[in-house]
Amino acid sequence: MSIEIDHSGKNVVVTGAGAGIGRCIAIRFARAGANIAVLDKRAEKAQETIELIASLNEGLSYSVVGDAREEGQIEEMFDESSTKLGGIDIAVNNIGMLGSEGTAPLLEMDEKKWKDVLEQNLLVTALSMKSEVKHMRETGSGVIINVSSGETTRPSPFLAGYGAAKAAINHLTQTAAVEFGPMGIRVIAVAPGTTLTETVSDFFDEDRISAIQQSNPLRRMSDIEDLGYLSVFLASDFAQNITGQFFLADAGAHLSRERPPNA
Repeated sequence: MSIEIDHSGKNVVVTGAGAGIGRCIAIRFARAGANIAVLDKRAEKAQETIELIASLNEGLSYSVVGDAREEGQIEEMFDESSTKLGGIDIAVNNIGMLGSEGTAPLLEMDEKKWKDVLEQNLLVTALSMKSEVKHMRETGSGVIINVSSGETTRPSPFLAGYGAAKAAINHLTQTAAVEFGPMGIRVIAVAPGTTLTETVSDFFDEDRISAIQQSNPLRRMSDIEDLGYLSVFLASDFAQNITGQFFLADAGAHLSRERPPNA
C-alpha cells in the first residue's frame, strides 16, 4: 500500500521561485497536482520555471513578476496571483538573501547593511503573510510556509544580520500561528542546511564545500529538493494539526560541533 500526497485543485503561490530552492518547491507542488503562481522579480527566470512546470503536464501555472522590496508591490503581486489562480490555498515565502553586502563581521555591519538584510528577509516575509491571509481568510483555511535558515540554530560569525533576520522569522511564524489559527490558517517555518544553490556556489570553493559535508553527521550537504518534499508534506492534510513549528532538513548540521567558520 502506498500513500500519495495529492494537492490537486489547490492553488499555491511560491515567492522567489525563479531559481534554486524556490523553483524546486514550485515544481514539487506541481508534481503533486497543484496550480502554481511563480513570483519572482526576474521575468526570464520565472518563465523558465513556468516552462518546466508545463512540461510535467500537471495543473496550471502562471508567472507574476515584481520586486517585493518596492513599496506596494507585495500586495499587488498576491492580488494578481489570487486573480489568476482563483484564490490562494498555500503560500511559500522563499524570498530571502544575504543582502547586497554578503558576509561581514558584526562590527562592519552599519545601518545600511542592517536595513538591507532585514528588509530582504524579515520585512518581505511579514508583509507577504499579511497579503496572503487577506485571501486565505475568505475561505477559512490556508497554509503559510516561511523559509528560514539553519543559521538560526547556532552562532553565525560573519552572517550576524542574516542569521538574526531568519531567527526573527522563526519567532514571527510562532506568533502568526497563534493569531491566524482561529481563521483556519496554519503557519510553519522550514529550513535547509547549506545547500549548493547558485548563490552558495558563488561564495564557497570546493574545499569549503567538502569541509561542510564532512562536518555534518550525515556527511552530505542539503539537497536542493529537500524543502520541496518537506513543504508538500507539511501543506497536506497529513500535517493538519501542525502549526507554529520550525522544521530543519539540514543533514544534521545543527548537531555538529565541527562546522568550519563562515569567514
